[in-house]
Order: sequence, then structure tokens, then C-alpha cells
Amino acid sequence: MKPTFPHAGCVYTYDPAAPIDISLPLTTGENQVNCFWAEPVQFDTIRVGSFVGSVALGGSTNYQRVHVTPHGNGTHTECYGHISPDPAVTLNQCLRRFLFVARLVSVAPRPQPNGDLVVMLTDVQAAFAAQPTQTIPEALVLRTLPNDQTKRQHHYSGTNPPYIEPALANFLVENNVQHFLLDLPSVDREEDAGQLLAHHAFWCYPTAPRCGATITELIFVPDEVADGLYLLNIQITSLELDASPSKPVLYRLEALPSS
Repeated sequence: MKPTFPHAGCVYTYDPAAPIDISLPLTTGENQVNCFWAEPVQFDTIRVGSFVGSVALGGSTNYQRVHVTPHGNGTHTECYGHISPDPAVTLNQCLRRFLFVARLVSVAPRPQPNGDLVVMLTDVQAAFAAQPTQTIPEALVLRTLPNDQTKRQHHYSGTNPPYIEPALANFLVENNVQHFLLDLPSVDREEDAGQLLAHHAFWCYPTAPRCGATITELIFVPDEVADGLYLLNIQITSLELDASPSKPVLYRLEALPSS
């Protein structure tokens, strides 16, 4: 029998053998998604005395150092420590659960008078209403349209990529959505004079910080994955930082008939 997952008075089943990985891999070189002028990911072979950490170069094992900038290289998850001066506010301390009911919606950002492309609250609400199951999720997964494959390798720095309007962040807070995942570099404008309005709104910072709430950026949801309800597993490293490279995985949920 398939395992079950209860949520909001309903019981759902899912297939643990059918994961949908919506993360982008970290690899070396320029042919990888990048934003906010981060240096490319780099893997360095460790050399100590006569030891070389490469089997290809004659070593007994592969032993490498990884250079990565979580906010700028690939899929990453962040907590409110991203905008807090407190070094004790880390993702590893804030994220204590890893399985959530999530809703996937697809929305096209709208052109604004200033030329920006912005994901609007009204469009997300319409995407919610278009789905048959109206369960309020613990997480929202946002796929922007068009869903071009170039998102996998795009270099966003200096391009003023799309972002969300702060009203959407407020809507998520009002509906107790704890985790927001999107295929953009940031919920806010690339250059906004440090206002970070959507970040502050989503985390209710600094008035009442939502410690367990997270934002995951630079995901990629393939076209063949339909909008709807999923079980979300957010996998992170145990770094004591405000953010971590992450691997969000979806499992399609099916509601069991009520008894």
C-alpha cells in the first residue's frame, strides 16, 4: 500500500518511488544558472604533500573543496536570517520540518509601466481558483511562464529579472503559507535600493519574524509536471548560515475518499 499523509482534515496518498526533483544541480563552469554576480561554482582538488585528491591524477580517492555562493549559485533555500543582523538566525535552526503539502501554480509575470515583469497577486489567486481542490497549502510552488529551458543555465545578473509584488507575499502570510518556492532569482527586484519589500513582508520582519518560514529560489519545474497538490520534501545541508543549497522534491498527492 502507498503511504498516506494527513492535512487539513483530509488524508492523501503518494508514491515514494515517483519523486519529482525541482532543483537545479550545482556544477562547475559558466554553463549554469547564476545571479547577483556570484562567482561560478568551483571544485578544487586537495593536495597535501605527495597526496593528490583525484583518482584520475593517480590519487587513491577523490577529495575536493567546493566553492559555492548559496544565494547566487543554483537552487537554494533561505530563512529570515537573510535580512537579519543576528548570526544565530540560521536556516539549520529555523527549518525543523521537511515534509509539507504544497500547491503548484503556473503564472505569467505582467509587464509594468516601468518595463519590469512582475508576478501579480490577482493572477496567483486566479490560478488557485482554477484548481479543483481548494486546500490551503503549507507551501506554494510558483512556475513562471513561459517555462523556457534556458532557466536551467540563465545568467541573471544585471538583467532585472521578474519578481513578485509585495501584495503576494502578504497574501501568503495571511493564509499561513510557510514555504514559498519559485523559479526566479529573488522575490524582490534585482536592484531596489535595499528595500526588499517582499522579503520583509513574507517573513513579517522585523515586527514578528516567522522563524519557520522559508523562501526557495531558482527551482525548475518541468512542463510535464501538472499544476496541483503535492507533497513537498525540502532537503538542505546542515550549514549554520541564513541559506543553503537545497533539493526540493515533489510527490503527487491523491486524496483518499472520506469514510
